[in-house]
Amino acid sequence: MKNFPTMDDRTSTPTTTSEVTRGQQNADLKVSPSSKPLHRFLQKEPQSLGVAIGICGCAELIMGCILFRENVTSSGDLYVPFWQGALFLTCGILSVYTGACPSKKMVTVCLSMYVMAILGVFVSCGYRIHGFFFYAFIIWQSLADPVGYSRVMQLFALEGILFTFSACVAVILIFLSVVAHRALKSTNTQVIFQRISTPE
Repeated sequence: MKNFPTMDDRTSTPTTTSEVTRGQQNADLKVSPSSKPLHRFLQKEPQSLGVAIGICGCAELIMGCILFRENVTSSGDLYVPFWQGALFLTCGILSVYTGACPSKKMVTVCLSMYVMAILGVFVSCGYRIHGFFFYAFIIWQSLADPVGYSRVMQLFALEGILFTFSACVAVILIFLSVVAHRALKSTNTQVIFQRISTPE
């Protein structure tokens, strides 16, 4: 039985074999540039480390309100908890954002903020170590006064906790700075060809 051409067959435009093959090749291959160093930076989990840095920054800001009200010499005299907490919080936010939207520009901004925060940690730790000797002298003088002794011990413990937080954050910042520097040092990019199956 002879098959007659339908209306769809008569209205369709004829296509050559070369055009179909060329269209399939264009649809199958998709070129996507990718930056390998940034991929290595993302493997170090900057978002998780940024959350930890942000928590330490919030602790600095909260404790700074307590230290600022004290009459005894503390790190609140130089507003250390405020500007250091702001630096930690900024580094944490930038790390989380860079992990979500990675780019070399954002990694450069993160690296500069990491370096500034590390320098701030060195300044704050030096000042707090000086304060520890001052607290030790006051504790020795206030042995006969139980109220003054307990008050100075509370300040000593609070400064010790913030000092520990700053030291831990400094280690994290140094690690992230090394990773970010290696990511920015190499400018080699690779091209990845992804094959996408076309619908029949």
